[in-house]
Amino acid sequence: MKPYNPARAARSIQKSFPPISRRIQLPRYTTRQTALAPASRCFSNSPSRTHNPSTTTGTVDPTEVSHFNALASSWWDPHGPSRLLHLMNPLRHTFINSCRNSDLSAISSSQKLRYLDIGCGGGIFAESAARLPSTTSVTAIDPTPEVLKIAEGHKRRDPTLMKPGKLTYLNTSIEDLSLPSSPTEAYDVVTLFEVLEHVNAPGPFLEHLLPHVKPGGWLILSTIARTWTSWVITNVMAEDVLGIVPKGTHEWSKYVNEPELRSWFGKQPGWGSVKSLGVMYVPGLGWKEVSGGEQWGNYFLGVRRDA
Repeated sequence: MKPYNPARAARSIQKSFPPISRRIQLPRYTTRQTALAPASRCFSNSPSRTHNPSTTTGTVDPTEVSHFNALASSWWDPHGPSRLLHLMNPLRHTFINSCRNSDLSAISSSQKLRYLDIGCGGGIFAESAARLPSTTSVTAIDPTPEVLKIAEGHKRRDPTLMKPGKLTYLNTSIEDLSLPSSPTEAYDVVTLFEVLEHVNAPGPFLEHLLPHVKPGGWLILSTIARTWTSWVITNVMAEDVLGIVPKGTHEWSKYVNEPELRSWFGKQPGWGSVKSLGVMYVPGLGWKEVSGGEQWGNYFLGVRRDA
């Protein structure tokens, strides 16, 4: 393996590279890093998930809203501050398909899917999901008004997305989104990409979104483990050294470890086994699957609602 060369890495990110999904193996440092990580995030163990708008937990962080409002105008620039999100998008679809295909009894070639994309930003995933032949509708929500203006404007460039109900953007939070009238009226796929590490309290936040997944449906998310490796990669290298992520995007103490999520979902009645996949951005090669990477860096996680 060649020694890391910051200058060569910095030059490589100025070019466009398609994402490569070939799996790679990296050493694990899970035990030591978990021991060094700060205390666990705020996960509620309350058995009650009754929706009550008058007791909203306030999981949306106003400073995060301001930060992403400032990035709104460049959201759809594939070489701009959101470049890594553009490159990650194919892997999002791949992971969703792998989760749904793991339950062969629920797969139907004629099944049409309804998506809820939480924290949709400028609509990178929402638009791509709405274009899939298997998609009936996509509802995409975000509390950041300037970013949603960009999403709406970009949507109007594609007439197929303007069909009523095909892609709907709502400037709201999950706490204020109306609950489905019945479990069967909920969504087949609820997505939460690069959001959990930006909320104040992940437990109460997740409690609000669980009722929006229909029985047999999937909650799919991506986030970052809270380890010293992730701090070096996402805060030091990505933001400070390489500049491929805007400074101030990530707050390390808000990262969420995969075992924390696995434990939390294990306590929720009616939710099945957890699937996870570690991924890492490699300058010059794109996003790659990393065996064991969910323990120390970026990762996808999927959970099926059984009942």
